Amino acid sequence: MKKFIAILSVAALGTPALAGPYVNVENNSGFSGSDFTGHTTDFHLGYESGNEVGSYYVQFGPSVFAPDGGVEETKLTGKLGGSINATDRVSVYGEIAATFDDVNAYGTKVGVKYSF
Repeated sequence: MKKFIAILSVAALGTPALAGPYVNVENNSGFSGSDFTGHTTDFHLGYESGNEVGSYYVQFGPSVFAPDGGVEETKLTGKLGGSINATDRVSVYGEIAATFDDVNAYGTKVGVKYSF
């Protein structure tokens, strides 16, 4: 994880190809078979930047957790992510997401993308 953050920092040092603040409203729904289990809607403010080596973003804000038939809760959440261009057609990406509550919760996402 420390290497990933260090690589993102190095990628940010070059001339930015894109940079700036943004608003991200995202809804994620869950299902178990055909049964709807609930949804979460993020209302995040973020910042992104990048160059020919890669890109990164950071975003934070409230998220509304709405379980099906349950009580909605609003919690502070955030994401940190980025990608590194391994070649002209291959990039490696990752994301860390967190929900800040009495007991903080974390999730990760990593992957490789090949462009044709």
